[in-house]
Amino acid sequence: MEAVRIDKWLWAVRIFKTRTIAAEACKKGRIQIDNISVKPSRMIRIGDVVQVKKPPITFSFEVIDLSEKRMGAKLVPQFMKNVTSPEEYEILELNKLSGFIDRQRGSGRPTKKERRDLEQYTENLDFDEFNFDD
Repeated sequence: MEAVRIDKWLWAVRIFKTRTIAAEACKKGRIQIDNISVKPSRMIRIGDVVQVKKPPITFSFEVIDLSEKRMGAKLVPQFMKNVTSPEEYEILELNKLSGFIDRQRGSGRPTKKERRDLEQYTENLDFDEFNFDD
């Protein structure tokens, strides 16, 4: 196999749950190769780097092998390599933290996990840096 449709490959390596969702992402411009948006019918080859925009970050995957058939999660590392930059993951972490700090009014109480994350975040802050006596 020399080339595979991008929507089939994205579905096969479990980036998207269905091939339809993978094709929709392509149509909406969320899938790029070499910083160029691609159509679902675009053929990819081994060595291509596929960028997938899943707000708030953009994941990057290098194609190691090709497949049109969906595989088990344990086999995925044989077909792709995650080359997403650490800066993108920092954005994701910051977004998770800001998600419950900027809670929308009326969205209810924080979940137990959100409360623990918030407590952990506030424990890490050094309040001695701030001068509250002004």
